[in-house]
Amino acid sequence: MKRIVWTLAAVASLSAFAAPALAQIPDYVAKAVADPARAEDAKNDDRRKAAELVAFSGAKPGDRVLELIPGGGYFTRVFSKVVGAQGRVYAVWPKEYDESADKVKAIAAQYGNVDLLVQPAAKLTTPQPVDVVFTSQNYHDYPDKFMGPTDPKILNAAVFAALKPGGFYIIVDHSAEAGSGLRDTDTLHRIDEAAVKQQVLAAGFEYVGETDVLRNRADDRKTNVFDKAIRGRTDQFVYKFRKPAK
Repeated sequence: MKRIVWTLAAVASLSAFAAPALAQIPDYVAKAVADPARAEDAKNDDRRKAAELVAFSGAKPGDRVLELIPGGGYFTRVFSKVVGAQGRVYAVWPKEYDESADKVKAIAAQYGNVDLLVQPAAKLTTPQPVDVVFTSQNYHDYPDKFMGPTDPKILNAAVFAALKPGGFYIIVDHSAEAGSGLRDTDTLHRIDEAAVKQQVLAAGFEYVGETDVLRNRADDRKTNVFDKAIRGRTDQFVYKFRKPAK
C-alpha cells in the first residue's frame, strides 16, 4: 500500500512539470491567443502550442517580458496581449542575425507595448529588469560563427542580470543527440538539452521544470531541422529556470 501511495505521489509531482491542460490556461492567455490580429499565426497553434508555452512561462498582466530573437513575432503578439497596457515586451534582435527584423518592427508599431531592441549578441541589455525571458529555437545559434560566436556563458549571465529576483527563463529548442553537446548547433541547428541545462544552472539559475508539449520521440535527432522529412515536427525541449529570489 505504501508503495502505491508513493507511486501516485511521484506521478502527481511529475505532472506538475507538464504543460498546462487547456482548462489550466489562464483567461488572459486564452484571450491573447484568440486575438483576431493573430489569425495567420493561429494556423500554427496546433504545432507551436502558443497557449501552452505562454502559460508555462508564467507571464501575466503587468509583467515585463524579454523575448530573445522573436522571428516573425508569433509569440510576441501573444505576450503583448498578455502583459497588457501596464506591461512591456522587449523584442531583442541581435545585430549579427542574418534575417530582417521588419516583421517585428511592424508589430512594435501596431502594439503600443512592444519595443524592438537591436543589440550585439554578446551585449544583451534591457531598459529595466524583466519578469520573464523567453527564447524559442534560438539558443543554439549563439555558439555559431555568425553570432560572434557568443559563448552561452555570456548570454546566460546577461539574462540573469536582466531578470528580477524570482524571474523566469524559458528556453525552447530543437533536441540533438544525447551527449552531443554543441556539436550540431551549426550543422543540424540542434543542441544537446543536457548541455543547455548544465550551462544555465552554472549561471546561477534554479531548474523549475519542463513541459513535453513539443516532444516527438519519433525524431531520431540526427536530421537537419529544415529537412522536409522533419521540419515542423522536431523533438523539442522546453525548460523553465528561475533566478533565485534572494
